[in-house]
Amino acid sequence: MIETAAETIRVDTPAGRLIGERHGDILSFKGIPFARPPVGPLRWRMAEPLEPWAGVRDATRFGPVCPQAPTQLEMLIGSTLGEQAEDCLYLNIWTPGCDGARRPVMVWIHGGAFMIGAGSQGIYSGEALAARGVVVVTVNYRLGAFGFVDLREASGGALPASGTEGLSDQLLALHWVKRNITRFGGDPANVTAFGESAGGMSVCALLAAPAARGLFHKAIAQSGGAHIGHTPERAARVGGAVLSALKLGKDEAAKAHELPYGAVVGAQIAVQADAREGKDGQKLGALPFQPTLDGRILDGPPIAAIRSGSAAGVPLLTGTTAEEWKLFSAPNPATRLMSAKNLAQRIERLAGEAAPEMAAVYEEGSVFERFNALMTDKVFTQPCIRLLEAQDARAPVYTYRFDWRSKLLGGIMGSCHGLDVGFVFGSYRERLAGAFFGTGPEADALSETMMEAWVAFAHTGNPATEKTGPWPRYDMATRSTLIFGDGAPHLVNAPNEARRKAWLAVPERRLGP
Repeated sequence: MIETAAETIRVDTPAGRLIGERHGDILSFKGIPFARPPVGPLRWRMAEPLEPWAGVRDATRFGPVCPQAPTQLEMLIGSTLGEQAEDCLYLNIWTPGCDGARRPVMVWIHGGAFMIGAGSQGIYSGEALAARGVVVVTVNYRLGAFGFVDLREASGGALPASGTEGLSDQLLALHWVKRNITRFGGDPANVTAFGESAGGMSVCALLAAPAARGLFHKAIAQSGGAHIGHTPERAARVGGAVLSALKLGKDEAAKAHELPYGAVVGAQIAVQADAREGKDGQKLGALPFQPTLDGRILDGPPIAAIRSGSAAGVPLLTGTTAEEWKLFSAPNPATRLMSAKNLAQRIERLAGEAAPEMAAVYEEGSVFERFNALMTDKVFTQPCIRLLEAQDARAPVYTYRFDWRSKLLGGIMGSCHGLDVGFVFGSYRERLAGAFFGTGPEADALSETMMEAWVAFAHTGNPATEKTGPWPRYDMATRSTLIFGDGAPHLVNAPNEARRKAWLAVPERRLGP
């Protein structure tokens, strides 16, 4: 039953009655709770379903974002976050109509290194995509030391966190979509999970998770592969570091339940700083907060599960930007001034006996450019290729490379990590974002092309459109890759093939973040 009045719209769902807003031809419903608030005794527990609410709920404003430490990146792209609270498990919907039509559904999982971000950020507004005939859903999930830390061993069992609570939030959001999305004009039998960076990695984790089977039917992983997941041993070290930063011993660990969320965020910041500076013998890794291979949601490394057929029948679109690592290295003067000797040492640590062969494929450009190419391949491009190879025999797979370059800071950031997101959502011109993404007729055409391709994939599992031209499935014979942002979209077979072959000598455990 739908009732409209002026610029507001009312919809009844199995979860309860909502009032949203109409903006032109698109309806929006914001701040919809999909789980019990993870507060008090539910802190560090798996997400639990929310009982239907009574009365009418205002869905015209976003809910709070999950606790996190703000970053300069928010100002860089003009995408501020707003109020924080532990009661943060909300989702947002944009739809052409609550009319019973069975439109494809696109569920967005935001990025941010598993530590920052929210589905309510302006850059993720679903209005432009929804205008192309899909229903767009963006979700929040617990972050950092609330969603991706294993505290069980470090606390002697006093704290139940397994390190997959954030994934449990994503799973429950997908369950909510399955039960309720028909009331928003969506088809629960045609759901695409898509995300970028940690969101793309989350999509890969969901491809591997038995509990996610049937909750989505297509997947898009932008700049995020399946080479993630802490072993229980490493996860326990991260959990121990968090309690140490909170100044709590094992016998006092239960007190962490009573601490304000700001204290936990402070401990998270301290642990991340130690990991970044190489303290504790690098035992925590460069991305200390990430899903644990806990045996509950993830039985093992996602890439291994996908190879074994965990996502059989799920079409996949995945790709990277050409110079991912520049988002992290360009603002760092020490990295820009790296010596050739230092780069050679890094390659030797990474490749061991295969270092000479590895160094030989990274000889073009300055030391800074070569370092960025190396790290882009390690963390993003090579995991993307392995993901394509893993899923190729199980379902249609497609890949792209995003070559558009940012002009911010004199162009030093190049085709960096995250630059594609504004074009996929059509939000590249919002607020300060234009300085990062770029504007003008070429940017407009690029965004139109990418949005149409992503929507086409959500409809059919094939991203080819009239604007992209032919876009064949990826296979290991041709390795066909569509290039965006370097003139008109065009195909390249096996780009950077020498680099791909050099990485075959590197142990797979060294790929990824």
